[in-house]
Order: sequence, then structure tokens, then C-alpha cells
Amino acid sequence: MRMSKKSDYALRALISLARWSKMRPVPIRALAQLNDVPQGFMQQIMLALKEQGWVRSVAGRDGGYQLAQSPEDLTMGQVVRHFDGVLAAIGCVSITNYEQCSQEPVCAFRRVLLDVRNHTAELLDRTTLAELASGCAPSTEKVLSNEFIGGAGI
Repeated sequence: MRMSKKSDYALRALISLARWSKMRPVPIRALAQLNDVPQGFMQQIMLALKEQGWVRSVAGRDGGYQLAQSPEDLTMGQVVRHFDGVLAAIGCVSITNYEQCSQEPVCAFRRVLLDVRNHTAELLDRTTLAELASGCAPSTEKVLSNEFIGGAGI
């Protein structure tokens, strides 16, 4: 699975709102700058998030965006599926975009990719926006550490 820029940027914006919008609405310009996203692209993403009912806009000089629901009720899985659709690496293990393959009965790696899809979906579906907002990002050194090479994970 490779997450799109839209999912990436939407999650960045939602995490920022989970952290900051309790105090006051966050202006679109601040969201774009804080998350290193072009302002025009951020506007498109915020409109999509608003259509889903995940954020609301507040008009006026002190306006901006706020979460429209509790961060405990929104998961990474919901956001990624909204913007990217499928989580499966190949069509024959996808639930929503299943594509039949002539090699399904004998495929040596289909089981592994099915497990990857299932584990990915489970992890994304149980990770809430609240959890993301309260955590801190792993450093580049940690991500590239030899200790995690080979799939040990962070």
C-alpha cells in the first residue's frame, strides 16, 4: 500500500486540528504552513473533509477550521479509504476492488499480501485521530535504523 498525497495531507491537517482547534479555529493559511502543504491543495482537502462531516468551517476574521467530531471517533482507516479507496497491494486480495486473477488457486504470494492487507486495515481502523495527535513522530534515524530493517517495524 502506498498512501496518496491527499491522504497524507488530510491526516496532517486533521492531526493539527485535533491538537489546536479546541482553543480556536485554525485558519487555512496556518494549516497549510504548519503542514508544508500548498494552500490551494489544502483548500481542496479541507472541502473534502468538510463534505465528510469531519471538519467544520468558522467564518470571520478569527475563523478557520475545527474538528466537527471527537478525534476518538475518527480513524486513519476512514481517512485513507476516503481518499485512496483500496488498501490492498494487488486486486485479488482487495475487498472493495476485487479483481480475479488466473493464478489465485496456485499463487505462492497471495496469502502474504492478503495478510498484509488485513493487518494494515486492522491497524489503520483501530488508530484514532486522538492517538495520532497525542503521539510524537519517529525520527529519521529511528525509521532507517538497522534494528527495523527486515520488517521489525517501529
